[in-house]
Amino acid sequence: MEHKSSRRNFLAAAGLALPTVALASIGKAQQTPKLGPPSSGGFSYRVLGKTGLKVTSVGFGCMITSDQSVIERAADIGITYFDSARSYQNGNNERMVGAALKAKRNSITLSTKTGAKTKEEALKHIDTSLTELGTDHVDIWYLHGKGKPEELTDELLEAQQMAKKAGKTRFVGVSTHSGQPELFPAVIQKMPHFDVILTSYNFTMDPKMDEVIASAVKQGIGIVGMKVMAGGFRRAKPGDKQTEILKREGAMLAALKWVLKNKNVGTTIPSITDNEQLEENLKAMSVPFSDADQKILMAQLEYISPLYCRMCGSCSGQCPKGLPVSDMLRYVSYSEGYGQFQLARESFLSLAPEIRDVRCNDCVSCPIHCPNGVRVTERLQTAQELLA
Repeated sequence: MEHKSSRRNFLAAAGLALPTVALASIGKAQQTPKLGPPSSGGFSYRVLGKTGLKVTSVGFGCMITSDQSVIERAADIGITYFDSARSYQNGNNERMVGAALKAKRNSITLSTKTGAKTKEEALKHIDTSLTELGTDHVDIWYLHGKGKPEELTDELLEAQQMAKKAGKTRFVGVSTHSGQPELFPAVIQKMPHFDVILTSYNFTMDPKMDEVIASAVKQGIGIVGMKVMAGGFRRAKPGDKQTEILKREGAMLAALKWVLKNKNVGTTIPSITDNEQLEENLKAMSVPFSDADQKILMAQLEYISPLYCRMCGSCSGQCPKGLPVSDMLRYVSYSEGYGQFQLARESFLSLAPEIRDVRCNDCVSCPIHCPNGVRVTERLQTAQELLA
């Protein structure tokens, strides 16, 4: 009973609490008509903090895009924010993004990221990124995937300042997959160094994220939302009627519209792989979040709760064999939610050999109990069986 009660409280705080809705009733929710070629009149723009950059509230996350023409079309019809990283697609993503955006470079905002651990490596990364992107500068250069304040080292900050002074980047930021708000005060404390925070933000997360985002915006920091689809799960497995209904009724669009309700979010970078997804995402800028969307997200939350890690951090350091639990759960989502098995496997294989060799089947019991209902042991076993 305690678990159900706390869950109701979470839903109420997140703005998703509604009377229980059967999946069959979702089909009665109002459907947004399919749009033809988008026009700029349906776009919304926001300013990204103290950078002054005016960007479309829906941007383009290029991480899993393999079709260059989709990126080109997004730029042609008016999307102005595009995000890549040195590590994406074994370094090939930047090259494709640069080729796709070459003709539009002066009218778009372009960001990339480095996962470097040292100043020397980071400076090498920015030079390589500029070569691959075919540009003399990026608009935002992020330190990638930071989860703890101590990861914001002085030498990495120095590398960002050196790149900024050399004109290789206009602004600098930090990206974080973590749903823990502890990194935000550390970023604010290092002001005025950071200009932008790229953070996970979606309808499943602790409502306290709204407060920390607001505190950062108050200091002039721009906020870019990622993981806005809460793991994706766009693709229906054969025979899975529940997923088919949620996909048909627009769970991903509802999730994106939920994020855009927060005016403190400057832009978002949903992953886009084809024109169908591009068309759907564009609607979030012109069709407001509704009661029907709330019902859809309520059902989506029920569906993904056993599957999707909200990066709350409660499992950090809990595995006696040292497994990075939240990271491994994220890798499984890459495969099952995004349909990106290769990305999932590459991410898993980047772990230390002694971690990759651990098998949860060898443990008599697991001490990790997710407060959000994720079936941790089952999901870890899936990662080990699928990706090892």
